[in-house]
Amino acid sequence: MYRVGVDVGGTNTDAVVMEGRRVVAAVKMPTSADVTIGLMSAIEGVLAQARVRADQVAVVVIGTTHFTNAVIERRHLTETAIVRLCLPAAQCLPPMVDWPADLREKIGEHIFMASGGIEFDGSPIAPFEPAQILRIGREIRSRGLQSVAVCGIFSPISDAFEQEAGKLLADSCPDASITLSSSVGGQLGFLERESATILNSSLLALARRTIGALRDGLARCGLTCPFYLSQNDGTLMAAARAELMPVLTFASGPTNSMRGAAFLSGKKDAIVLDVGGTTTDVGLLQHGFPRQASTTVDIGGVRTNFRMPDVFSIGLGGGSIVCIDGATPTVGPQSVGFDIVRRARVFGGDVLTATDIAVAAGLASIGDPRRVADLDSSVVTAARKRIESMLYRAVERCRVSAEPLPIIAVGGGSILIPETLGDFSVTVPEHFAVANAIGAASAQASGEVDKICSLDGVSREAALEEAEREARGKAIAAGAIAETLQVTEREDIPLSYLKGNATRVRVKVIGDVRF
Repeated sequence: MYRVGVDVGGTNTDAVVMEGRRVVAAVKMPTSADVTIGLMSAIEGVLAQARVRADQVAVVVIGTTHFTNAVIERRHLTETAIVRLCLPAAQCLPPMVDWPADLREKIGEHIFMASGGIEFDGSPIAPFEPAQILRIGREIRSRGLQSVAVCGIFSPISDAFEQEAGKLLADSCPDASITLSSSVGGQLGFLERESATILNSSLLALARRTIGALRDGLARCGLTCPFYLSQNDGTLMAAARAELMPVLTFASGPTNSMRGAAFLSGKKDAIVLDVGGTTTDVGLLQHGFPRQASTTVDIGGVRTNFRMPDVFSIGLGGGSIVCIDGATPTVGPQSVGFDIVRRARVFGGDVLTATDIAVAAGLASIGDPRRVADLDSSVVTAARKRIESMLYRAVERCRVSAEPLPIIAVGGGSILIPETLGDFSVTVPEHFAVANAIGAASAQASGEVDKICSLDGVSREAALEEAEREARGKAIAAGAIAETLQVTEREDIPLSYLKGNATRVRVKVIGDVRF
């Protein structure tokens, strides 16, 4: 049986067919305004190239930037009611207090405060009052709102109040979609968790439409197998869960590329350079997965606490415009982007790009090399040094120790990268141009626990073992095969500023998916 991986990007939709660890076929198609048409074209193209029938495909995994773009572009967002369980505490900083004004206006400031919330040890701040929630529910229904975000203080420790509030609101507003903050990754940090919950609620209507369109597109291609979406931690989730948790797909594109780089190269610890048409994404692989950001992550101007890869971008890609002004040429950040096939000199255009420099230097054979034969060798050399300098600085910024690490180059713009960068060796694996789709196709399932517990009367090891059992249960529920599970992250951090010998415990488990 075969697996199909698809990555729907802003410029191209990449698709691959895999059998075990073998890449059978790969295609790259332009992304269409209608995501379904582009998806169908890519899948039909790659199945035809692989000579594989639809009934031979066991699973399809899709990575998409659709939901991230919706937040960044302020499109397709639904007005959302925000219910905070906090009174009599936590009133001084209201929800969305640090959001951009235009995004706040798009969501609508439908804010409701109610009694509840808990201390870190699970004891209530104040009694939960069902009558308050029922009144809020009636008000939400009278305003015609169909999206609700519920966030309680320290709900990752105990979600009992959130669960009860969710049931009451579902009874009061039967047509509304409800997101509980404890279900959005279970991360700590109240305002960031609340913001993540609000964004998720505002995207639910779009998620239903988009995933429904993807499901229809797969059916029209004759595919009746299960399909998954890739998450931002390098693992996958069922389409039905993605309809409820679209925020977990944020930044899945760079994550897929890094996972694909690890898969293709066989390297578990490395620096990955994913070179596109406009930018280069730089990230660090640890144990085969992207290193996670240790701080809050900004999405469209909103601080969140998603499990996001620690990836940054520089303005260098295959379409980056090269300006010759004096002894030192500048490369980027302006780019011709997807228009490179019309505007770059090697394709008959009149704009000097980084791709033209690579062709003139003999690093690639693309387009018509005769169109850049007139470039002065000193200009080519200076531009190449500038490109190498930009890449080297990006690699140095990514390092966390003095230990030398290999560099894996993927993406269509990898022709810009030399064989070595300083003391670093560079690997460009086979199928590098579709590493993102390969990362999606080879994704695994995961389970994660991140919580604060009291070690009074409980040993540190017992707390970690309990968290590991819980994480294993979550991974199996996500589709992982129990025999393949392995712990990839296991840590405990004492919190001296809290009473009761409080400790933050975090465990992550990953395993192969049973298709």
